[in-house]
Amino acid sequence: MEAYRAAPPVSRTLTALTLGTSLLVYGNIISGSRVVFYLPWIFKFPLPEVWRFVTSFWVTGGGLSILFDTYFLWTYSSGLEKESGRFSQPGDFFTYIIFLGLVILATAGFILGGAVFTQALILGIAYTYSQDNRGKKVSFFIITFNVIWLPWAMLLMTFIMAGPDAALKQGAGLLAAHLYDFLTRLYPTFGGGKNFIRTPAIVKRWFGADKSSFQARGYGTAFRPATQAPGRGTSSGFGFSSAWGTRGQGQRLGGD
Repeated sequence: MEAYRAAPPVSRTLTALTLGTSLLVYGNIISGSRVVFYLPWIFKFPLPEVWRFVTSFWVTGGGLSILFDTYFLWTYSSGLEKESGRFSQPGDFFTYIIFLGLVILATAGFILGGAVFTQALILGIAYTYSQDNRGKKVSFFIITFNVIWLPWAMLLMTFIMAGPDAALKQGAGLLAAHLYDFLTRLYPTFGGGKNFIRTPAIVKRWFGADKSSFQARGYGTAFRPATQAPGRGTSSGFGFSSAWGTRGQGQRLGGD
């Protein structure tokens, strides 16, 4: 639990919800038809099932895909949330995930008629990860190559194993991530435009922007630990902690 709490908040929550929902569905504890994206049930009267907008991002493929999809989601999501300079302010990564989700819903959901978008979201995250880590090597199953080819390898794998229709819907994640990159980095930097995708103040407060312990930096975010009370001893490099830590410099007895 300590390791879980120390993990990036958005990534750990998203991964836990995805793994938990997938296990419930494939364990036949809940019906998959209750969580997928289906417009007639989302807008039905008098009880619209609006939760489908988010639960459709929490269901992986069956079998070993539960492990692989969850692993890829956790690896690339936490890597971005912790280390990417794009998300240096609190709530930035959450805003990024929401943006990807909205674009994926509009394209793979409303236009292409998809029902589950987990792999599209993972592909979008992998695309942004590959853009931020250009030149690095990554292992994809038994093959090692430049990370820039990672999203295309994932898309090709889906095309081979599930067919062109599944690959097309998964590709919506690639479109969403590229659109985010264009609107927040390419257009403002090279086109002289303005970045309109900004994290709302209320979202920043959700993630601790109003706390004095928050510290922004060029990559990811950090929180300063609480300061010790005055008069307390400090730990030395060898792990000792006592009142000796507050004493002045000692003198050898019997010396000059």
